[in-house]
Amino acid sequence: MNELEAKQVVSKQRVEDHGEVYTSKREVNAMLDLVKHEAERIDSRFLEPACGTGNFLAEILSRKLNIVKERHSKTQLDYERNAVLAIGSIYGIDLLPDNVRDCKERLLNIFSEQYKHLYKDKAKPECLTAAEFILSKNILRGDALTLKTIETKESPEEPIIFAEWALANGSLIKRRDFIFSHLVEQSSHREMPLFSDLDEEAYIPEPIKDYPLTHFLEIANVGTA
Repeated sequence: MNELEAKQVVSKQRVEDHGEVYTSKREVNAMLDLVKHEAERIDSRFLEPACGTGNFLAEILSRKLNIVKERHSKTQLDYERNAVLAIGSIYGIDLLPDNVRDCKERLLNIFSEQYKHLYKDKAKPECLTAAEFILSKNILRGDALTLKTIETKESPEEPIIFAEWALANGSLIKRRDFIFSHLVEQSSHREMPLFSDLDEEAYIPEPIKDYPLTHFLEIANVGTA
């Protein structure tokens, strides 16, 4: 096994059991450069259906946060709400619980490091809590083929549910929860991106839950279920 292969494989057993091979950073960047405009849009949504520890999602978040920094860092509040919007646009699914845990931790570290570097002692714990809460809803353990969560001793197999996060007026965020299979059905029939509501004729599935407008720093305190 050469050095590149060693970095892309966690263990032979996991390759045999789950087909788990990670994409190298060079390949990730080359692929994202093909959709450079979308990867650097703050609000464009990305879903990685076998996210592993987040090689793709980490690079997408870094690119988005760099744009947020360039455009909004002069005003802390503007930076915070756009950074929260950026992390809210990233979704991932993986079969393995350690991958899900590591992916969430990795993305939160990327968010936290830039935020604390920019604002140091002015960084707000509420902003980091909001980012962590979003990741708990956006990076999930499940099967992208069955579109369901993984059954465990603590919880049964259920449809995967994703939250949509959209900035509304000023610093308010609108959260709506959707059953993932309904979104997949919409996308396959209409060739529309995740959660798209730009085409007036497109079928938009009904959310299973619609939350009240909430200040982006307080989203972790509303609808924790």
